[in-house]
Amino acid sequence: MSRFILPILFLSLSSLEAVSSECYASLDGDTLRIGNSVVERVFVWNDGALSTVRLGCKNARALVADPSVPDFVVNRAVPSDARLDTVTVASDGISHEQFLATVSYRCGNLDVRRVYRLTPGIAAVACDTYLRGTLVDTVRSHDDNAADRTNIETTEAMKVKPVTSVLDRMHMTGAHWHGRAVEFWDVTDWNNNLVQERDFISYRRTPHRGNILIVSNGADEDTGFIMLKEAPSSSSQLAYGNADFFSDFGDFSVTGTGLVPADVTSDKWTQAYSTVLIPYAGGEFDALCALRAYQKSRRILDAGRDEMVMMNTWGDRSQDAKVNESFCLSELQRAARLGVSHFQIDDGWQFGKSPNSAVAKGSFKDIWRNVDYWKPDTVKYPRGLKPVVDCGRRLGIEVGLWFNPSVQHDFVDWEKDAATLVGLYRDYGIRMFKIDGLAITSKLGEERLRSLFDRVMAETGNEVVFNLDATAGRRGGYHMLNRYGNIFLENRYTDWGNYYPYHTLRNLWMLSRYVPAECLQVEFLNKWRNTGKYPSDDPFAPSNYSFDYMFAITMAAQPLAWMEAANLPEEAFSTGELIRKYREIQHDFHSGTILPVGDEPSGRSFTGFQSVISPDSGLLLLYRENTPDKAAVIDTWLPAGARVVLTPVLGDAKAMRFDVAEKGRIKVSLDKPNTFAMYRYSIDR
Repeated sequence: MSRFILPILFLSLSSLEAVSSECYASLDGDTLRIGNSVVERVFVWNDGALSTVRLGCKNARALVADPSVPDFVVNRAVPSDARLDTVTVASDGISHEQFLATVSYRCGNLDVRRVYRLTPGIAAVACDTYLRGTLVDTVRSHDDNAADRTNIETTEAMKVKPVTSVLDRMHMTGAHWHGRAVEFWDVTDWNNNLVQERDFISYRRTPHRGNILIVSNGADEDTGFIMLKEAPSSSSQLAYGNADFFSDFGDFSVTGTGLVPADVTSDKWTQAYSTVLIPYAGGEFDALCALRAYQKSRRILDAGRDEMVMMNTWGDRSQDAKVNESFCLSELQRAARLGVSHFQIDDGWQFGKSPNSAVAKGSFKDIWRNVDYWKPDTVKYPRGLKPVVDCGRRLGIEVGLWFNPSVQHDFVDWEKDAATLVGLYRDYGIRMFKIDGLAITSKLGEERLRSLFDRVMAETGNEVVFNLDATAGRRGGYHMLNRYGNIFLENRYTDWGNYYPYHTLRNLWMLSRYVPAECLQVEFLNKWRNTGKYPSDDPFAPSNYSFDYMFAITMAAQPLAWMEAANLPEEAFSTGELIRKYREIQHDFHSGTILPVGDEPSGRSFTGFQSVISPDSGLLLLYRENTPDKAAVIDTWLPAGARVVLTPVLGDAKAMRFDVAEKGRIKVSLDKPNTFAMYRYSIDR
């Protein structure tokens, strides 16, 4: 069942305005304005088939668009029966207050609802599209390849076949538009290069893959906009046509609804992939901050609910062989010494056996034929989970669980799954669930999965955090299910010799430019295990790093101790002092806009992260990898010409003050290889 919030206020087509807090929708004749205190998007009404005229931040020059073509195109029919409705949705503790302006109209045999979402103070206009009726088939982008076109000798030869599916559009004038398409990969069991950027100058119609398109005006470098497609990674989307965006001189569009005609019926509303338009004024820093402000508005980062340093014992590859009450009680004692906040019992706590069981090969097929599948194993946990949960509470540690929804038949048993999770919350107070094994292979499956998450959140007062595994299968990627929790980024194991600390740091560093780092869960492992699995002369083997450093590479994210505490030597527990100090500043660090600084991690770089908390303050986390150079000049997001004071917080930090050079360049130093330093910085203007 798709979710749609019904409107409560109707606006006729005359000059009327609805205002909620600072957000508004104003329809005056054939002009519709939607905005808040910082952004406004202006449309030609066009009987509901809106065409953008202007988009911009209110403190800067607006982008003026050509309204000759509509922003949304699926069925090519004359629009009719248009109406505008608005509603304000109060904050629910997950999302901030939202203002929804719904434009509804009929397009032939298809009903269309375009729900424009605004959040007070956020310079972004999001759009959720719902369809009902008859959808004609879309033209796949791979049906039109530039290599198959004729040479251009006439005006007629310049014409190319249009793309039927257009989710949103900015049709600009001018010939000097520059773009960057950013594509993402999850399925991290197979992928270790998770971000690819492609820069281009817009020319004739060209497809682009990715979830993010950043567009700037080469003739006016102070203006631009971002198109964000809230969908899975390109390689995992439904009904994918090998493109997410098209550029054609100044015409930029989002394509790919994620729907096939069979998904859309006359008896219910079906949601397409969502889009967000984010104007910005300035350079790359301003663009990234505007993007991040919207992303952070999708889920309020609550310190008591969302911040964590978690331990999950699966990283030591015992799988479910050791998991039982006595093992968990013992691990909790050691986890407390290490300073962690959450202890997650992975696969093996439940009565049913999964295919990954080390003690009895099980199955996820027809899970609900076994009504006891998701009950605690009575042999392993004869008193249920209560003794483990109670022990955790006494030690200041929350206990979480692993859960694999019943994927068969497009999550047909989602209500039973939801009831299980709600029951575990009510019985034990467990509110952190690692969600594994997802396979989103149809729109119906996606809808049911959302319904599962929504049901659990609604019945637990939005206390539950879903830890969404991104390691395999067709899942939500980095941009679609962000409202529900954080992302379990990757499985890496010393047992297989595929854990390298700089690889993990690089993946986090690359993603942090475009994805909130604090929404990713990133692992550090027991460096003393499996040293023989790595060549003795491998300079990047885990054993060559301190345990403090290995933890430190995860600090921009939500750190995950991917190990059994029982296998740690006594010296490892000294890192507990660092972890406890980190937890004191963790939320402050994550509250800022975290962006990468320095060089891309390579094992031999000076690299790091900057958390911009205010225009004049923030936190700077630096790493000296295994390089012989004690000092380096690195690029940051600090303003050129500013006088900066650095105050030590963690690691090998020393107090400094300096002037920032062009492009935010500063000279940094660390005395030893494979060390780190965190500073609190302030800018003296």
